[in-house]
Amino acid sequence: MKFFFIKYSIIFLLLFTAGSFVACKKDYIDPSRATEDKVFTSPSGLTAVSIGLQRVYSLGRGGTLYNIVSTNGLVTKELHVLNPGNLAEFQLETGGTSVDGTNTMLAGLWATCNKVVYDADKVIAGAQALADKAYASGIIGYATIFKALSIGDMSMMWEKVPDGTGTNVNFIARADGFNKAITAINDALAAISANAISATFLANIPVGVDIINTLNALKARYSLFTANYSQALAAANAVDLTKKSTMNFIGADLNPIFDVAGSNFNVYQPVDSTLGLPAGIQPSLTDKRVPFYVVLSGAAAWRWVMKGFCSSATSAFPIYLPGEITLIKAECYARQTSPDLNNALTELNKVVTKLRSADPFGVGAEEPPIVGSPTQTQILDQIYRHRCIELYMSGLKLEDMRRFGRPNSERSRNLMPYPFRERDNNPNLASIPDPVF
Repeated sequence: MKFFFIKYSIIFLLLFTAGSFVACKKDYIDPSRATEDKVFTSPSGLTAVSIGLQRVYSLGRGGTLYNIVSTNGLVTKELHVLNPGNLAEFQLETGGTSVDGTNTMLAGLWATCNKVVYDADKVIAGAQALADKAYASGIIGYATIFKALSIGDMSMMWEKVPDGTGTNVNFIARADGFNKAITAINDALAAISANAISATFLANIPVGVDIINTLNALKARYSLFTANYSQALAAANAVDLTKKSTMNFIGADLNPIFDVAGSNFNVYQPVDSTLGLPAGIQPSLTDKRVPFYVVLSGAAAWRWVMKGFCSSATSAFPIYLPGEITLIKAECYARQTSPDLNNALTELNKVVTKLRSADPFGVGAEEPPIVGSPTQTQILDQIYRHRCIELYMSGLKLEDMRRFGRPNSERSRNLMPYPFRERDNNPNLASIPDPVF
């Protein structure tokens, strides 16, 4: 496993290096370096670039994972900046006009998301031409996960998102971005249905990602965000809630949120044990999820520190949580054309009463069930509340705030301004204004 990862990472890095100097006037050919045509036409090369997608998405302060979780947490008041010298983070916490196209976190998020989509498209096209269709379906499914996440992350942050990659790309509404991610997922699931993923492919990628369950989970997530409740419910029902799907970190490849912020009192930490929720929907004092996610620091610098999936340099980070899938089911039942409040309450109570020992990640509220006959509004309020607690620091809260109609006072921004670099290089963005808030 280690041999494959190192070998494929080297191929990916060589390809990345080759692509970094396309503007040079002289072409010095290194016969030992993998050429692009070989990389994107061979199983080993395509696997290497697929692994590279996860690396670009998940690693370091410039990666998507750090920026989506941090941006989301700061603007929704889950997190508090401890040192205003971290200007990008401080701008996001302050919000309003303090956030503009110069924000380096937003620029990094935009760049890495588009980088992943660009490479994923090439990987998927190359895999479709492979003779070994079982190996190809694994590549397609794995690459599609990070493509869909990247499109979805942009669609949660910006009013309009690129309709593809390349020069002078056009833009589409963010709802169309979610649907674009769903289309890619459907294509991947169809490829896997036609040819089951080969064991050889699974042995050649880093452990952690459950491809089929993750594709269905992301389909459920983005279908919910587009208000396609029947599709979201069907996809959620296809997810095996006993399984994990994670991005893992080892050695020099550290959990970026812990590495940058969790390991010190210099960037940000959780706001407090309320998890940033206002009075009326804050966690109860007995909710076992609170000590899972935050603990007392015992230090004078700041009272609370992050735990959960950012408690150490090697903490695995989930791509989705089983609790998210159960809450998607509850919300779908509550919001469908003829609301099914009984089933909505049943699914909600599965999360409210869940034992830590019954959850693959140990996330459990262990609270008494909600009883009686709550109204649709009351059930939706509780679904929002428990999404905020169950999915703390998941990068999903801003989208939830908009969907549930939470007041602007509970967040510092609603949608993000476009990076100046994109404005300077794409004339199609000239007619698209930045959101006021």
